[in-house]
Amino acid sequence: MTTDLTQAGDVTRFRVQLAAQLGWAFDDNDVAQLADVLRRRVEAAELRTGAYLRRLAAGGWETELTALAEELSINETYFFRHGEQFRALAEVVLPERIHDRAAQRVLSMLSVGCSSGEEAYSMAVVAHEALPGPDWIVSVLGLDASAAVLRQAERARYSGWSLRETPDAIRQRWFHPHDGDYELDDRIRMDVRFRRYNVASEDAGLWRAGQYDVIFCRNLLMYLTPALQESLVRRMTRSLAGGGYLFLGHTDSLGSRPEGLEPRHSHQTFYYRRSSVPEISAPVPRPQPPAMVPRVPVRAATTPPRHDQRPDPAANVHDRAMRLLRDERFAEALAVVEGGLSAHPAPAEMLLHGVLLAQAGRLEDAEMVCRRLLDADGLHADAHHQLAVCLEGGAAVDVAIGHYRLAAHLDPDFAMPRLRLGLLARRRGENQAAGVELERALTLLRREREDRLTLFGGGFGRLALTNLCRAELDACGVRR
Repeated sequence: MTTDLTQAGDVTRFRVQLAAQLGWAFDDNDVAQLADVLRRRVEAAELRTGAYLRRLAAGGWETELTALAEELSINETYFFRHGEQFRALAEVVLPERIHDRAAQRVLSMLSVGCSSGEEAYSMAVVAHEALPGPDWIVSVLGLDASAAVLRQAERARYSGWSLRETPDAIRQRWFHPHDGDYELDDRIRMDVRFRRYNVASEDAGLWRAGQYDVIFCRNLLMYLTPALQESLVRRMTRSLAGGGYLFLGHTDSLGSRPEGLEPRHSHQTFYYRRSSVPEISAPVPRPQPPAMVPRVPVRAATTPPRHDQRPDPAANVHDRAMRLLRDERFAEALAVVEGGLSAHPAPAEMLLHGVLLAQAGRLEDAEMVCRRLLDADGLHADAHHQLAVCLEGGAAVDVAIGHYRLAAHLDPDFAMPRLRLGLLARRRGENQAAGVELERALTLLRREREDRLTLFGGGFGRLALTNLCRAELDACGVRR
């Protein structure tokens, strides 16, 4: 009896940690399954049950959380599952969003709990079918806690059973037979990225206000604790653009008046439209209480460092290279970066390396660095801009334009992609479009960050770039 009670207590502690660290809720009907999972994970960790649970409770055991996510996830899915929702996406939602995004020509979508990728790829296919022209950008990000299913998703190869609800015309257009399976067309694969993400963690960059046109989060909320359900819905709502749409699973309901969302019904399914005016009462992520922020005396900034506080070598390399870049000593800056490049460089280090490689005319190497940076963070606006610079220099102008647009979409305060888009439009004789972009660039240049001017200004400062904008606007015949 003591052993049984101890085992029951262990499972209870295990449930508490799954709720705290993954946000997953389990009821009494799941006790037998959880006991089996706990036993397997204890054996895999080569620990006693108590030691395993204490280590799990201590936090920071990311490899184990990944393993637990893979053990406990329910991954049965297929393309165009719940087809009525995809019909609503194609016939109601995307026509609206395409109209609203006509100036940017970028659609940004998110699949939360994407499993092995079928949902995210289905969203991309529907978007491509709906687009009015080839010059639009589709960006779909798929999130899941399981690294194993994300590896499947990135392969983009599926069995015929996964395509059982896929219309024949779609199958023929976007899938290619391969060794008895089907591979997605590269045009779709290029538009979809995947990222491992635990929904119990808040990531400010992932949930920036107004950045997504459409979010799918189907049949995930039901597995989460009530507190995490509320938090995730708030994050998703806040990150939708005004007029953006949220699709949930048929078992999920936000009630008749969800905060910041308007229920919609068509195609025999319910979904939600983001109110045009923000109505979210509390920002996400929540700010830390003031007591947790230490007060730093003003004079501390001038206090000399202790001798045992050594500067970060990577930061020192970056700062030296930036100073050389500002002085237009490009070859020396590149030598400094390549001489001090760490095994796992930080994003700022990679970006600077890509800029300097492009300055040296090594466009293919620069492009490779930018793509590696985007593999790690597909929402990095500066990396999209620098990749576009490389592509433009290599004569892939149409693709470059897409990345300039995506950079401007990801960071609406970023002046440099607007300037490049304006100059490219001028080159094509599209003076009206050029005027729009150059006017926007002129406004943004007033407050553009100094580091961006150094990285992307090509040796020109704020004043010179401002004068360039004005001269090009005059040439367009735009009155200011």
